[in-house]
Amino acid sequence: MAEHPPSSARTGGCLCGAVRFTLSEDVRVFSACHCAMCRRWTGGPMLAVHCRGPVSWEGTEHITRYRSSDWAERCFCARCGSSLFYHLVATGEIILSLGLFDDQSRFTMAKQIFIDEKPPGYAFANPTETMTGAEVFALYGAGAEDADPA
Repeated sequence: MAEHPPSSARTGGCLCGAVRFTLSEDVRVFSACHCAMCRRWTGGPMLAVHCRGPVSWEGTEHITRYRSSDWAERCFCARCGSSLFYHLVATGEIILSLGLFDDQSRFTMAKQIFIDEKPPGYAFANPTETMTGAEVFALYGAGAEDADPA
C-alpha cells in the first residue's frame, strides 16, 4: 500500500510529472524575485517558496542542475524544462517554484526582493515587504551583485 504524506505536507511536481516532491512543512508564504537572472530563468519574476524543512524527491534522475553562480544552482526538469528550484550551495537551502505545488490556494505573497531591478511593465497589487538587491545581499551575506536567494 502506498504511503500518503501527512495532511500538512505540501506536494507538487513538474509539468510532465517526471519529478515530484513532498515538503513536510506547511509553508504558506511565497516571495517574488525580480532579479535579472530569475526573470531570464522563469520568463518573469520567480514566484518562490523558501523551504526550511527537508524536501523528499521522486524522479531525481530527471533533475538537471545549472551552477548559475558561485553560491547557487538553478535546477530544472530535463524532460519538460520546468524550473524546479533554486539551491543555495553553502547552506543546502531549497527555494521551490510556486507553480510546482499541487495546491496553491493556501499561499500568500509576503515579500518582493530585488525590487530595484523590477521592470516598469508590471506591478503586483497586494502590499508586501519589498527589498532592494543591496538589502538582500546585506541580509543573506552574499556580497556579490548578482546573488539572488529567491
